[in-house]
Amino acid sequence: MARAEALPRTAETYIVRRLTDREAIRRLLESRPVYTAYALGQLEPHLFPLSEWWLAEGDGGTAPPGGRALLLHSRGGLGNALFALGDAAPLTALLYLHPGPHYAFATCQAEHIGVLRRFFRLSQEQPMLRMKVTADTFRPPEGEARRLRGREIRLVNRLYNAEGAVASYTAHQIEEGMYFGAHVGERLVAVAGTHSVSPVHGVAVVGNVYTHPRHRGRGLGALVTGAVTAAVIEACPLVVLSVDPRNRAAVRAYQRLGYEGECRLIEAAVTRRDKLGLSSLVHRLVAARRGGRGKGADGALVRF
Repeated sequence: MARAEALPRTAETYIVRRLTDREAIRRLLESRPVYTAYALGQLEPHLFPLSEWWLAEGDGGTAPPGGRALLLHSRGGLGNALFALGDAAPLTALLYLHPGPHYAFATCQAEHIGVLRRFFRLSQEQPMLRMKVTADTFRPPEGEARRLRGREIRLVNRLYNAEGAVASYTAHQIEEGMYFGAHVGERLVAVAGTHSVSPVHGVAVVGNVYTHPRHRGRGLGALVTGAVTAAVIEACPLVVLSVDPRNRAAVRAYQRLGYEGECRLIEAAVTRRDKLGLSSLVHRLVAARRGGRGKGADGALVRF
């Protein structure tokens, strides 16, 4: 077991270890499936190899006094993603050793923000409301939306770029996901898709909802969101999405589809402060040298 005695400001000690057992990870995530929906999706067989999972627990047994935290680093789709679950102090131990790639999009709890700021520069920080709908409560919208295909990628990116944002979706992402669009004539004016679909765990994450500014206020965002929801809800009886809680019109539109608010979270783009990753590398090397691997332990001890 490796031992690191960094930042010794308290007497808490955390065992940090990598998780590779999908069933063990699932048990940790399913206690809060609405919040962890995206992470559950990363357990799908074709996505799991693109993820790294790290667990930190207080050095005290199955109910550690110092708490527990789970950290996910994943890649693919629209880029690198970071997901955090659990207590702030053990999350510090995780990021001290494993901050992940230089750039990522983070999803975390409000109490994690102070920890993330120690290791990253944050931008586009946004409090979000996570909403859920089930197969029993879903109310399909009236109107026609059509599933989009990869060959329509130019139209999709043109719409997402309508207000100057840079969107670079690929045909593969549109084809592999579940994207629906609303049209006025032949013009695509609203789109919604999926971040994650996990039939194995019965959960899907809807997102990337966008309506052209000239066509807002007509219910088209709700129409395409409802179309995506209808397409996945049979295989995934729990469907979630995130929305800015200040956007009351959007919240009400999703409520009319049967969605209801469940929890709050924070989304942000994060840039690692340690540009080259040298500090975390040194921390891991020192931890290995001090603890001495090969003595029957399966993780590192980090003391704060």
